[in-house]
Amino acid sequence: MTTAAADGWLDALAKDRGDLDRSSTAERVADKLRTSVLDGDIKPGRQLNEKALGEALRVSRNTLREAFRLLTHERLLVHEYSKGVFVRRPDAADVVDLYAARRIIECGAVRRWPDADDRARQAVRDAVDLGLTSREKDDWTGVGTANVKFHQALTALAGSARLDEEVKRLLAELRLAFHVMGDHEDFYRDYLPQNQAIVGHLDAGLVRQAEDALLAYLDQAENHLVTGLRGDLRGDLPGTVPGE
Repeated sequence: MTTAAADGWLDALAKDRGDLDRSSTAERVADKLRTSVLDGDIKPGRQLNEKALGEALRVSRNTLREAFRLLTHERLLVHEYSKGVFVRRPDAADVVDLYAARRIIECGAVRRWPDADDRARQAVRDAVDLGLTSREKDDWTGVGTANVKFHQALTALAGSARLDEEVKRLLAELRLAFHVMGDHEDFYRDYLPQNQAIVGHLDAGLVRQAEDALLAYLDQAENHLVTGLRGDLRGDLPGTVPGE
């Protein structure tokens, strides 16, 4: 095989670099939208307007549609035929699956506390402090955002960028379920003290007790969400696919 023939794949890649640039931009757009979900700014059932989003982000319609495709794959969005793209509303089965993944990832990460660096451990404490500050301001959406940061910080104790990325996707999907629960204060007020207790165990070097407390927390939260979602009668909310 000649050198020219061997390098033919490079020429093919060069011809497709426009698609690569567009894909890279779409991933950045998807990340911005995912972060908005994590921060509680985008709620389930909301229809996403291509024109408005494209103008706000200064991206083409094709790039935006690719970002939508990525987020649909992550179960954050759903396309409804002849209606458009909506922010998805998770159901009880989604919650059970999400918590199964979280138990494995977060509890495994907590065991890394003794070996984690000081910045990673401080991030866990900072997330609890942020939740306490938000509670003092009666900002319960802020408490929810701090709660997300707390669980991201727990995961970061493992020191794995891949786990960090996966948990970011899991928590974004779960944040949509939190919205369906209604009153944020009613939902979050029981969990902030549990976050404090987990940090207290970790700071005392009681890693096993921290893991047990985290497991109890996850069990309670899963039951809370599943019960709420199964009791919710708004099944015709946009963003819910019939039969899910």
